[in-house]
Amino acid sequence: MECMMLAEEQTKVLEDSFTKVTRHPDGTTLMLIAAECGLSEEDTQKWFKLRNAQWRKAEGLPSELGSVLD
Repeated sequence: MECMMLAEEQTKVLEDSFTKVTRHPDGTTLMLIAAECGLSEEDTQKWFKLRNAQWRKAEGLPSELGSVLD
């Protein structure tokens, strides 16, 4: 995550969305989160992918999504 060089406020919005809204945002939700952070949808999607891998690793799960949603 450090490689994305996000501002503290951007990270806070992304983390809040991850923990309080969804770990797998749909297109509309992703667009709204990206707009709130001032990031592109692609960067926001990349952040969620990296953050999901980090979460799964912390939970002792494979870093890639398996056959069921976490």
